[in-house]
Amino acid sequence: MRSGIAVCILIISSFAFAKDEPIFHQTGTISNMDAVPCGIDENSGKSFAGEILGTDGAHKKQREMLCQEYVLKTDRVMYRIRPRDEKHPVLLPVGERAEFRIKKDKLLLAVPELDGKEREYSVTSMQMINADPAHNVSERAAK
Repeated sequence: MRSGIAVCILIISSFAFAKDEPIFHQTGTISNMDAVPCGIDENSGKSFAGEILGTDGAHKKQREMLCQEYVLKTDRVMYRIRPRDEKHPVLLPVGERAEFRIKKDKLLLAVPELDGKEREYSVTSMQMINADPAHNVSERAAK
């Protein structure tokens, strides 16, 4: 009997001293995706032999790089997010529910309908959504 109580106390105390912080997932909807400029890709026409001999001209091919930017809407906040993995971004389904959490300077997003994996995103902007209809009516009346 005493050993059973000791085991229970040991298990309860191990939960009390656990340092893992609880994970709070929020839910939102991916409302749209835009292609936004995020830099310039330069391709020089110079070759190794041309560099040594000095025969290559300085022809540069430049093109504007476009990145995916998504709008993630919750009940109270609208987030604009971009994938952190610029080389292999995953195309997210627009109109689907997503679960996310914010950890330090990144937003970790998982779409259960896609594959459920958490991927890292950078938040480019946040905007409050006024969900109170009575407040919207009073704003319109004041204008």
